[in-house]
Amino acid sequence: MRIEACYFCGAPIYPAHGITFVRNDAKVFRFCKSKCHKHFKMKHNPLRAKYTKAYRRSRGKDMTVDKTFDFEKRRNRPVRYDRELFGTTLRAMKRILDIRAKRVASHHAKRMEGNKKREKELALREIRESIDIIRAPNARTPSKIKIGAVKVDKMEMAS
Repeated sequence: MRIEACYFCGAPIYPAHGITFVRNDAKVFRFCKSKCHKHFKMKHNPLRAKYTKAYRRSRGKDMTVDKTFDFEKRRNRPVRYDRELFGTTLRAMKRILDIRAKRVASHHAKRMEGNKKREKELALREIRESIDIIRAPNARTPSKIKIGAVKVDKMEMAS
């Protein structure tokens, strides 16, 4: 029993699921859903479809280089059943999944580290540019509004 990957989007395909397309030259293409199959038939580029792994990797949203990816390689060499080897393999698989989860989390944290600061700067700029929406334009009192570390002085000259 083997979990395949979708040829178009890279999603996992479990046994007895998905669509299998065999070309005249005996090349086998597996698709997770009809959406991927239709895009493949229309010769669309997976790098341009936002839901594919290829798109996410090309934009730096997913990890591209990691040692744990080497363990997913397909091996067709038959191995004689050994209970101890099987148990060791299962323990190693769990350990690899834990390691990959930590690395994915750190990759995501690195990608998102500048977002809070950038969002705060955008919000402050928007407040500075459209302060009249927040404060009534015909108010006659001078105001000193403190926005973060920036003070905005505004004197209304309404007549």
